[in-house]
Amino acid sequence: MKGSDLKLGESLWLLSAFGFLHGAHGWLELGTWIEGKHLSFQQIFAAQATSAGLLILSFIFLMQFGITLIRVVDDRPIWSSKATMACLFIIWLLYLLHHGLSINMQFLKRADIGARFTFGFAGGLLSSYGLIAYSREIRPMSQSVSRRLHYAGIAFLCYAFFAGIISSGFTMPMVPIPIELLRGAAAVFITYFISQALNIFDIETRKKIEQQARLLVQAEKLSSLGQLAAGIAHEINNPLANASLGIQTLKNKLSNVGADRDMVERLSAVEKNIDRASVIAQELLQFSRTREEEFLPLNINDAIKNSLSLLEYKLRNIILTQDLASLPDVMGDPVKLEQVLINILSNALEAMPEGGELFIASRPEDGMIEVRITDTGCGISPENQSRVFEPFFTTKDVGSGTGLGLSVSYGIIGQHHGRIELSSKPGQGTTVTIKIPAKEGYEKDTDRG
Repeated sequence: MKGSDLKLGESLWLLSAFGFLHGAHGWLELGTWIEGKHLSFQQIFAAQATSAGLLILSFIFLMQFGITLIRVVDDRPIWSSKATMACLFIIWLLYLLHHGLSINMQFLKRADIGARFTFGFAGGLLSSYGLIAYSREIRPMSQSVSRRLHYAGIAFLCYAFFAGIISSGFTMPMVPIPIELLRGAAAVFITYFISQALNIFDIETRKKIEQQARLLVQAEKLSSLGQLAAGIAHEINNPLANASLGIQTLKNKLSNVGADRDMVERLSAVEKNIDRASVIAQELLQFSRTREEEFLPLNINDAIKNSLSLLEYKLRNIILTQDLASLPDVMGDPVKLEQVLINILSNALEAMPEGGELFIASRPEDGMIEVRITDTGCGISPENQSRVFEPFFTTKDVGSGTGLGLSVSYGIIGQHHGRIELSSKPGQGTTVTIKIPAKEGYEKDTDRG
C-alpha cells in the first residue's frame, strides 16, 4: 500500500474519532440540560467539565484530520502538527489566563468558547482546505467523487464558522435559528457528502480492479501468442523471400522471351500474394516485439499530420475535421506511433466505404496527451468490442485483414506507457482514444521504474 493510502486511511480514522467525541459531547450537553433540575451543582459541574474536555479533544482530532489530509496531497512538511497544536494551546491558555483561572462554571464556559476560537475554527479550516485540495487531486480518477468531497469541504468551512466563531446559545439576528441547529445541519451535510463519495469510490474502484484483471489476462495472452508468432515469422520469412526472388526472376525471363501476357499476370498475382504473406510475417514480428526502443521527444500532432498525408488518397469522399490543440512533447518512437495512427485511421476509413465523416482531436489532459479518432462508419457489435485487441481477430471479410493491426497498436501504446480504448455503436460509428503520458510524466514513470 502506498504512503498516501496509509495517510488517507489514518485521516478517515481521525474524522471518525472526531465525530464520536463530538457526538458524545452533544449528548452529554443535552442530557445535562434535560436533567438539570434533578442534578446537584457538583454533578452539573462534573458533566460540564467532561463535556468541555470531550469538545477540546474532538477539535484536536479534527485538526489532525485536516493536517493528515493535506499531507496526502502534499508530502512536504510545510508545518508540524505538534507545533501547530502547541501554538493554539498557548493561545487558548492565554485567553483563559486573561480572564482568570477560578475553577467555576464561568471558567468552563470560557474554556468552551476559547476552544472553539482556536482548535475548532483552525480544525474546520484545515479540514475544509484538505478536502477541497484532495478533491482536486482525485478529479482525474472520478469527477463524481471529487465533486462530493469538494461539497464536503465547503460544508466544513460553514462548520468552522458556526462552531468556531459563534458560541453556543447564540441566535443570528437575520436568521432566527439557534446556532446549534446550523452546526448540526453542517455536520449532516459533511457526513452525507463524505459517505456518498466513499460509496461511489468503492464502486468505481471495484470496476477498475475488474478492468485491470481483464487487461492482465489480455497481456498474458498477448505475451504467449507473441512468442509463438516470433517463431512462426522467422520460420516463414526466409522461404517467402526466396520465393519472391524466384518469381521476379521468372517474370523477367518470360518477359524477355515474349511469353504469354496472361502467364506474366498470373505470376504477378502469385508475387502479390507472397508479398502479402511477407507483410503478415512482418506484422507478426512487430506484434511479438516487447523490447522498449530508445524513445525521442516528439509532438503527437506531427505524427497525426504525417499519417493523414500518407492516407490522403483514401480521403477523397471523407469529410475530415481536425481539432488539434497545442500539445507538449511526448517521449516515443515516431515510426511506431505513426503505425498506430495509420492502423486506426485505415480501419476507420474502411468502415466508411461509401464516404462519411472523420473527426480527429488531440488535447492535453492531466499530464497525458489524448488523441481521439471518431468515424461515422458501420460500427462494431457489442459482443465483438471486447475482442478487437485480440490477435488475428477481425470483423472484415476473409482476405481483407490480418486481425493484427489493433493488436500491434495495443502493444505499441503499452510500450509508450499509455493506453488505448475503443467504444462503438453499430450503425453510428466508432471512437478510438489513445492516451500517452507527456514527456515530463513519462520521465517520472521511468525514474520510478
